[in-house]
Amino acid sequence: MPHRVAVLALDGLLPFELGIPHRIFGRSLEPAPGNKGAKLYEVVTCSIRPPGPVRTDSDYAILVEHGPEALATADTVVIPASYELGPVFEEGRLTEELAAALAQIRPGTRMVSICTGSYVLAAAGYLDGRPATTHWSSADHFQRLFPQVRVDPDVLFIDDGDVLTSAGVAAGIDLCLHLVRRDHGAAVANEIARRTVVPPHRDGGQAQYIHRPVPEPQFATTTAARAWALGRLERPIQLRDMARQESMSVRTFTRRFREEVGASPGQWLTQQRVERARHLLETSDLSIDQVARDAGFGTATSLRQHLQAALGVPPTVYRRTFRASADTP
Repeated sequence: MPHRVAVLALDGLLPFELGIPHRIFGRSLEPAPGNKGAKLYEVVTCSIRPPGPVRTDSDYAILVEHGPEALATADTVVIPASYELGPVFEEGRLTEELAAALAQIRPGTRMVSICTGSYVLAAAGYLDGRPATTHWSSADHFQRLFPQVRVDPDVLFIDDGDVLTSAGVAAGIDLCLHLVRRDHGAAVANEIARRTVVPPHRDGGQAQYIHRPVPEPQFATTTAARAWALGRLERPIQLRDMARQESMSVRTFTRRFREEVGASPGQWLTQQRVERARHLLETSDLSIDQVARDAGFGTATSLRQHLQAALGVPPTVYRRTFRASADTP
């Protein structure tokens, strides 16, 4: 049976965010010739009330055909943002109606929020003592309201196993693609990203989107250095060599890189090498040692450490999981 995703539509929701899970999960197919594979997810939209209209933040409502009972059948629940959260946003507490709906969710169900949908997860206690993110403009308020949550305002999303949170709006696309990649491998996620015309993996975090009152004029970027590095990931890359591609000092390059990408050059290089290793593990028969060399980690031990830190599994387990998934007829 396909993995069942229930998207909870709350009054005041943003239609764009409501559509993200349907677009990403609803279009994810098993690998097959001509994109004729079976659907990997079943996506349903539900309300906290019986079936009927739900207000949006636009000049129209949507007609939702499922009530809160759909939450009891979900393997994953996605909560998009809403501009009418009331006491959830103002006091950090659930309304009786919302609490009753969430009580139907089975233990062990994967919980996901998009943008300020994280307020609902926090008010329900799902984020207590855990790392989480939300839209950067709400991060300070969110942290004051929920001091028990470890808020990171800079990242696009946080995967904490069975509870995942994303930053504002389009970061929901990043998170949903990440979940497809986690569930079914990079090949499936890359295909849906291509069909959606978005990058399969966006670099950096939301720090690059935060408005700065007095922005520094920039006449040069680090784009050429990133392209240069991507073309030689298998070789040693020094920070000074990347800075030289842009004719910048190391200090200026490092500052400019973080402003543009939202991560340090070293963090970005590791992310790219992990992605290269994942691709090779899924699509090639190269030995683990060779994958480590081709991805730029040098040794199998280094690859194992970085993959374990990024994905929670060693290379052999990752390959066995996703090669088996890709080879299944």
